[in-house]
Amino acid sequence: MDAIDRKILSRLQKDATISIAALAAEVGLSQTPCWKRVQRLQQQGVILGTVALVAPERIGLGLTVFVEVETADHSGTWLEEFAGAIAAMPEVVAFYRMAGDVDYMLRVVVADMAAYDAFYKALVGRFALKNVTSRFAMERIKETTALAIPPAAPAGALAPAS
Repeated sequence: MDAIDRKILSRLQKDATISIAALAAEVGLSQTPCWKRVQRLQQQGVILGTVALVAPERIGLGLTVFVEVETADHSGTWLEEFAGAIAAMPEVVAFYRMAGDVDYMLRVVVADMAAYDAFYKALVGRFALKNVTSRFAMERIKETTALAIPPAAPAGALAPAS
């Protein structure tokens, strides 16, 4: 991935509705090569999708909860079942397996405390969990989906080991 690909990614993260003509002009390409680069980045799985970002409070989802989960079962079978169940819960917008004293971290977005209570009861009712800790967000100060795209390595530099 070169510097132009990185410019394309940075710009698309700001507004993916930009036309190919405008994107090409911004990154210094003509339209066809720019479009081909975007297509390649999609085919390579660098660009995962194009979405509309929605303000949760504007659609009645005013409560964000960070849920820490600890379990006594660390088997592959249990993880597969747990991951499938969590992925199917629409309230869960982020789900991570963690290192450290917490096994899993979920970001849950719901309407209110009653909706979270229903979610919590469904979660603990389905799985035997060692501990579940809920942390309630009082204010969203920053939230972004845009990644800071690292610069391209200078020509002739060694690529980082993978």
